[in-house]
Amino acid sequence: MNRRNRTLAVLLIALAVAAAATYAVFVAVSRIPVRQVEVASTFVAVATENLANGTRLTKDHIKLVGWPSKAPVKGSFSSVEDVIGRGLIQPVSANEPLTETKLAPIEAGAGLPPSIPPGMRALSVRVNDVIGVAGFTVPGTRVDLLATLKDGDNTMTRSVVSNIQVLTAGTMIDQEKAKDGQAIRSSVVTLLVTPEDAERITLAQNTGSIMLVLRNPLDVLPTETDGARMRSLMGSPAPPPVVKTVGGQRRVVKPPVVPAVDPIYRVETIRAAKRTNEEVIK
Repeated sequence: MNRRNRTLAVLLIALAVAAAATYAVFVAVSRIPVRQVEVASTFVAVATENLANGTRLTKDHIKLVGWPSKAPVKGSFSSVEDVIGRGLIQPVSANEPLTETKLAPIEAGAGLPPSIPPGMRALSVRVNDVIGVAGFTVPGTRVDLLATLKDGDNTMTRSVVSNIQVLTAGTMIDQEKAKDGQAIRSSVVTLLVTPEDAERITLAQNTGSIMLVLRNPLDVLPTETDGARMRSLMGSPAPPPVVKTVGGQRRVVKPPVVPAVDPIYRVETIRAAKRTNEEVIK
């Protein structure tokens, strides 16, 4: 076989092998099951950036994104116009769907009032760096409120309301800093309380002094204490000396020291597995 015939034979064999390989690949691909990719057929309004509680939504805050029709978001909006002008009652993250539960009612406005749950009240108290726990009473934290009423030796400090949520502190710029764990130097803190607690806190502010105590947000148990009194803190004062006349001379006789008796009885009450101490005035 000459050189030309050998070259032709090699080309024919290569062509046959390529054809067989192509056919085998075609058969293998044709046997792969069809994969259906769902195309978004609906649109959902989402936030374009992180938005704080009380923000009035504008066109720049909202965008429409494709959303699978088989997994709809309950209470979502498919139009930007349905959301513009409404206020947020919960913080929203970027690309998070806007739902009816996160927005204030129509024409309710924005800011703090729409974010107050029904039956609750927003009460502002005046604080400083000491009362406000060095500025760490930032929005979202939980505090206890202590009240001190001064009445001589009967001065008492006690927890008036426990586990209160802080709504606002300082300006909006300060609140943005607080998201990074920084303290807020504020003179007024707004608390979320019940109407009854609002009355107690207001009475404590007007008749004595108050102090905020920061607590762990996971600690939701109410604070139950008997309070601290001046006599239990410092002890009862020594009785005054007694002057007697003995043999025509006036002498000072020191009376025997009698242990101080607390005129308040403490009654321990056990209800099921709960034990409490109650004070009964003599």
